[in-house]
Amino acid sequence: MTRSVLFCRLALASVLATNALPALALYKVVGPDGSITYTDRPPAGTTSRVSTMVGGTVNEVTPLDTLPVELRQAATRHPVVLYTSADCVPCDEGRRLLVQRGIPYTEKLIINNDDVAALELAVGVRTVPALKIGNQALRGMSADEWVAYLDAARYPRESRLPRGWQGDPPEPLVVRSVARPVSAEAPAAPLRAPLVPEQSVAPAGGLRF
Repeated sequence: MTRSVLFCRLALASVLATNALPALALYKVVGPDGSITYTDRPPAGTTSRVSTMVGGTVNEVTPLDTLPVELRQAATRHPVVLYTSADCVPCDEGRRLLVQRGIPYTEKLIINNDDVAALELAVGVRTVPALKIGNQALRGMSADEWVAYLDAARYPRESRLPRGWQGDPPEPLVVRSVARPVSAEAPAAPLRAPLVPEQSVAPAGGLRF
């Protein structure tokens, strides 16, 4: 076998071995300020927009994708939504409970009449705080009740959130349209029902997921 033939065979084998390897994932991270960085490691705990690029295919990465498997499965099957309002001490207590337990949750703010009406449709009351774990609505702040339902939804009892992990920031329950000037003849209508922070309620009875 000549040296040139041997060299060609070795080169071909090298190419075939390279093609057999899986494509290297490259993460594109778009920061809040629009800056773009690329990394070969999945970013943990970020509010930036992340996408993966493998073999020319771009796939969006959500904050849930960076969670451990056990926590990601619970959050996917039974997502947690916290309903709050400003100057609400029980809301602060509920938020603190979720943070200490390491629950990835979405926070919805009740600000105006539209939010109040949507809250009543979602959980059946016009008071905050309120919590939804999957399809189960919990009314009022009751630590024992919240913990029992989180256990039933198979959320880890100790935080499994990656260090520095952040979910989506709080936002109004109802999507806002572009604000229009309000004339002096048509003042904004006051809230039809006050948002009374509710301390605790009796368990609804039965776990429904």
